[in-house]
Amino acid sequence: MAEWIEYGYWGLFLASFLAATILPFSSEAILSLCVYSGFDISLTVAIASLGNWLGGLTGYYLGYLGKLERIEKWLKIKPDKAIKSKEFLRSKGNAFAFFAFLPFIGDLIPIGLGLLRTNPYWMALFMAAGKVCRYVVWAWLTLQALS
Repeated sequence: MAEWIEYGYWGLFLASFLAATILPFSSEAILSLCVYSGFDISLTVAIASLGNWLGGLTGYYLGYLGKLERIEKWLKIKPDKAIKSKEFLRSKGNAFAFFAFLPFIGDLIPIGLGLLRTNPYWMALFMAAGKVCRYVVWAWLTLQALS
């Protein structure tokens, strides 16, 4: 992981972007190394958040390009239940994008919201808020561990 630091902020950006995809990757470790190495804390949090947010948007648009009908067929969802679920998520589901930072299920949230064609602007806003909060807390924890 230390080799990512050699690329500076670009390495942090790429690591954060990749971590928001289905690839198993820890952007938090890279962020901690950047903080430990003396990188500017505000810029480090901003770049990590931006990279991770853009990775999440990529997942959303991949889901958006998918076919919901296939999911309904494969998962054997009844049409009336699928309609109710879609309408709920279209109206209120974007708030779930805040939790796109969670391990394991976080990468699937933007893809699912894309499949359901939720409002991309609200989804992007909620997801950005969650990503920024996560990296602020992680940077703070790293600073606490260093002192």
